Amino acid sequence: MKKIMFYVLLIASLVACKSNKLSDGEAKELLSDTARFHTALDQLTDVIVHDIFSPPVASRIYVYPMVAAYEVLQQDRDGYRSMAGQLNGLTAVPTPTDSAGLYYELAALEAFYAVSQALIFSEIKITDARADMLSVLDSLGLSLAQSQKSLDYGKQVADHILAWADKDNYKQTRSDPKYTITDNPAEWKPTPPAYMEGIEPSWRNIRPLVIKTANQFRPVAPTAFDMKKGSKFYKETLEVYETGKKLSEEERLIASFWDCNPYVMNQTGHMMFATKKITPGGHWMGIANIASEASKHDLMSSVETTMLVSVALFDAFISCWDEKYRSKLIRPETVINEYIDEEWKPLLQTPPFPEHTSGHSVISTASAQVLTHLIGEDFAYTDDVELKYGLPVRKFKSFKQASAEAAISRLYGGIHYMPAIAEGVKQGELLGQYIISELKTKE
Repeated sequence: MKKIMFYVLLIASLVACKSNKLSDGEAKELLSDTARFHTALDQLTDVIVHDIFSPPVASRIYVYPMVAAYEVLQQDRDGYRSMAGQLNGLTAVPTPTDSAGLYYELAALEAFYAVSQALIFSEIKITDARADMLSVLDSLGLSLAQSQKSLDYGKQVADHILAWADKDNYKQTRSDPKYTITDNPAEWKPTPPAYMEGIEPSWRNIRPLVIKTANQFRPVAPTAFDMKKGSKFYKETLEVYETGKKLSEEERLIASFWDCNPYVMNQTGHMMFATKKITPGGHWMGIANIASEASKHDLMSSVETTMLVSVALFDAFISCWDEKYRSKLIRPETVINEYIDEEWKPLLQTPPFPEHTSGHSVISTASAQVLTHLIGEDFAYTDDVELKYGLPVRKFKSFKQASAEAAISRLYGGIHYMPAIAEGVKQGELLGQYIISELKTKE
């Protein structure tokens, strides 16, 4: 619907123009339309879902295009600061040799698309999205020739950002050893139905953007594995089991709404196929878009908001994954099936990585901290991000209410013990507050 409205507005603008060539002021006004940027971000999310990227990798795909767009725009906006020297390893992007007639808005879009295309598999989808954008602009009198300087500059910034991204250790971790399954009853093992191997066991080695080290906000370790009746761990396991048996309809809806598992496998006889879903980070990027639109943000404010959320997501996944593959705690499904009820299944399909801490709890809380700082404590909004995946909209009174619901949804879904949720929330709060205190977008 957003994309349709975007084109309707553009066509209306075309009809209003008396000539087929826009003045510089008219061009800048059209290019500053936040709907165009929101469309580009939605297009990137669609490609991430299509290509089935893991949640940590998806966070990387979001952050670099966002920083690229921000670094272009902030040069043309009074009072905004560059992220160079604030984000680990980022140096100042090149400045244009001649800014006369340069549309920073168009350059920011070009930088966003160019960086996005370099990080995904389905490059043709980004190529098509960019071509659609250029063809519409051309029809409005903003010709490709007229705009080439802006496009060239956007590509120059994109190359700078990609060179920076190239040094984050991602490529090196592609050849790291896979997760090793052991006989230790406390350690994570692949879960049904696909029994996928552990996802991104080396993600802690990715260069963070704001935090100094992956273990800067190391959470309290999980409860020691002990399945003797009456032990603390046994009670925590039993809590997951009993909660799953008596879920209300509302609790089931909450669990499904926040599932965000791109790895859900469906089995029919001997056939197995995947259901593509949005990642947890993608959901929060969508919330950032919703909040920006509802707040009537201009283009710069919208890019600032989504960029900061993407940074929080990126560092949150590094922090969370550091603990996951240190404690390597076994998931409730495996324990319950072996010690309590071999027929029991969680409401949600267990994701393919260790248990502690809860990724949703960490990244949702960190994102909510950033959004609350930027937009406000009591910001009510309607979340329709999951509508295209067959889920109804949900209304929230604040970002923190939403993040708390995302966290507890993991207990309802049967995929986390309570300590993973509680400690994940604390981890996300500390990380989110640290990012807010360290990153300064305004002079």
